[in-house]
Amino acid sequence: MQIIIQLILLVLGFVLLIKGADKFVEGSSKIADKFHIPQLVIGLTIVAFGTSAPEAAVSINAALDKNADIAISNVLGSNIFNILIIIGITCIILPLSIQKSTLYFELPYVIISTLVLLLLGLDGTLTLLDGAILWVMFIIFFIYLIRLSKSGKAQADDVPEASEKDKIPYLILITILGMAAIIIGSDLTVDSASNIAEIFGMSPRFIGLTIVAFGTSLPELITSITAAKKGKDDIAVGNIVGSNLFNILFVLATTALITPVNYASSFIIDAIVAIAAAVVLLICVFRDRKIGKSGGILMIIGYAAYFAYLVLLR
Repeated sequence: MQIIIQLILLVLGFVLLIKGADKFVEGSSKIADKFHIPQLVIGLTIVAFGTSAPEAAVSINAALDKNADIAISNVLGSNIFNILIIIGITCIILPLSIQKSTLYFELPYVIISTLVLLLLGLDGTLTLLDGAILWVMFIIFFIYLIRLSKSGKAQADDVPEASEKDKIPYLILITILGMAAIIIGSDLTVDSASNIAEIFGMSPRFIGLTIVAFGTSLPELITSITAAKKGKDDIAVGNIVGSNLFNILFVLATTALITPVNYASSFIIDAIVAIAAAVVLLICVFRDRKIGKSGGILMIIGYAAYFAYLVLLR
């Protein structure tokens, strides 16, 4: 009975995280629109941050609870899942193309950022200084996004626009409720995931790399499949690559700025797998900036092998 209760709480936590992020983005974006803030700025800030809100909330909450295994594994697990499973499944359904900017800057920047994270974690802790280094890299990425968007070579994510029916008090209310749902959902997710790990004798690292990573990656999965179905397949890939950068350079950086995060030696392998996943994607799309069914199958096989490794060492 205990395990059933914890599973229900975990699912409830995921629902609150995802719906909370959705409502937070909707409310805050429309408030910004009411004050005539450009759609481009809203898309690059509120909407972009919103898709990483579940990972951010879970990682920060876990770190504050002294559960660094879930804080780190949630981000690394999400990044591995994003590439090998989400892109893998999506391009099996239909071939995906990739923007030139994603191929030549964003994807290599994911590899570099993950490598920097790995090097910073070799001493066993992500410190305030480490968080600052990652944040500097995030600012560089953010400036790049703004310049790219202003040049017309890239577009921000879809931005909710306010109508006359949307009143400021209502928008403030759903924004506050959305943030509350994110906070409560992250607390439920971290606590229930930790309890499930304890009940089954699994490590928090294993739970974070698999179940929690899957749950917090659901917004990216939905966004990518929806974009691909609409024919915006280059956005589908760009969304995943951008999310992976946000997870490392914003989520973990912010977490480290708030509190030191222990970086266990076991995460070295996971970081290497995350780098390898990005390298495989880069190789698959390098020739003609497209990835098809064979590439998707290769990624699924890669994740299956990684999952088997996790199960053996859980």
